[in-house]
Amino acid sequence: MQLHDLKPNEGAQKGRKRVGRGTAAGQGKTCGRGMKGQNSRAGGGVPLYHQGGNLPFFRKLPFMRGEGFSIINRVQYAEVNLDQLGDFKAGSKITPETLLEANLINGLDLPVKILGRGDVSVALKVETHHISKSAQEKIESAGGSVEIIQA
Repeated sequence: MQLHDLKPNEGAQKGRKRVGRGTAAGQGKTCGRGMKGQNSRAGGGVPLYHQGGNLPFFRKLPFMRGEGFSIINRVQYAEVNLDQLGDFKAGSKITPETLLEANLINGLDLPVKILGRGDVSVALKVETHHISKSAQEKIESAGGSVEIIQA
């Protein structure tokens, strides 16, 4: 089979509608536009959002620039859940550098936050910028320790 042998399936492409070719064709004279009015004229018509004088729908929506409201002082974190720390041995020290070596974070440019999804069965020494309460409780109940480092 060559590229020039390819054809669309039978019935996949309909022929275009030829309007204004007599009444026998079914789309003659007014060509399906009706008798009179703005939409029957050449070049006439209204945009899709036109509502006949009512306030258009998009103007009823609240006005926001760009992608909505933005928080000016927002801090983004590199997030790591507890179930991702299951490969570390007991007593191992977990820092942002060791998380980077284990490919759990993409870089050291964002502060690291440990989240509480999953469980920890071994005692770990965790050094992180931020940690959730549930994650800290789970680490300390397993015999580990948590130390907060400054960014």
